[in-house]
Amino acid sequence: MRSARMEALSPRDRPREKLERADAAALGDNELLALVIGHGTAGADALQVAGSVLAAGGGVHALARMSRSALRQVPGVGAAMACRIQAAVELGRRTLVTPLADRLQLASGAQIGQFLLPQYGAYPVERFGVVLLDTKLRLIRVHLVSIGSLTAVVAHPREVFREATMAGAAALIAFHNHPSGDPHPSREDIRLTIRLARAGEIIGIDLYDHVVLGETEYCSMRESALPPWAR
Repeated sequence: MRSARMEALSPRDRPREKLERADAAALGDNELLALVIGHGTAGADALQVAGSVLAAGGGVHALARMSRSALRQVPGVGAAMACRIQAAVELGRRTLVTPLADRLQLASGAQIGQFLLPQYGAYPVERFGVVLLDTKLRLIRVHLVSIGSLTAVVAHPREVFREATMAGAAALIAFHNHPSGDPHPSREDIRLTIRLARAGEIIGIDLYDHVVLGETEYCSMRESALPPWAR
C-alpha cells in the first residue's frame, strides 16, 4: 500500500524507477532496503519502514547483526518482511565469499581477515570456527564449531581438532566474532588460544593463528604477538 508520502514522490524519484533509470549505486541505503521490503503498511510506505529499520539498527552495516525478532520489533515489519531482509543480507554476504575451490593461501592476517569478515564478522551472537589448511597454508575448508550467546561461545579443543584430523589438515586458524563489534581479544580469548596451541602441539596440527572478528575490523592474535605468540 502506498502512503501519502510515496504518492507525493514523482515517479522519477521512486526507488524502483530510479534503479531502472540509473543503477543500484545511485540509490541510498533506505531506497535499496525499500526495494527489498517491497511494500509498506497502512500507516507507512516502504521508504518509511526502511528508514525505521535502519534507525533501529544504527545504519546499514548493523543489518547483518539484527535478528528476526529484532527486525519484527520495528513498526511495519512482519515475519515475511523480516525474512526477506535477512535473506537479502545473506545473499550479499555470499557475493563476497571467495569460492573454496580457488584454494586460497591464507598466510597473513590481512588475507585471513579479508576472507572471514564478510562471512562471520557481524552476527548478533558469537560463532567459533576453524579454517583448515594444508602444508602450504592453502584453504581446505571452513568448519563452524559452535554458536554461543551474546557474550560467550563454547569451544573445546577436542571439537576443534577432531575436524582438523578428519580433514587431514596440517594447520588451522581459529576464529570467532565479537557481537559488540570490538575485535580486541579478551582474557578468555587468550586463555583459549593457549589451550588450543598446546593441544595442537600434542596432536601435530599447528595453530597458525586465532583471529577475532569485529563488525568491520579484525585482530590477528599471531600478528599482534599475543600469547602463545608473544615474544
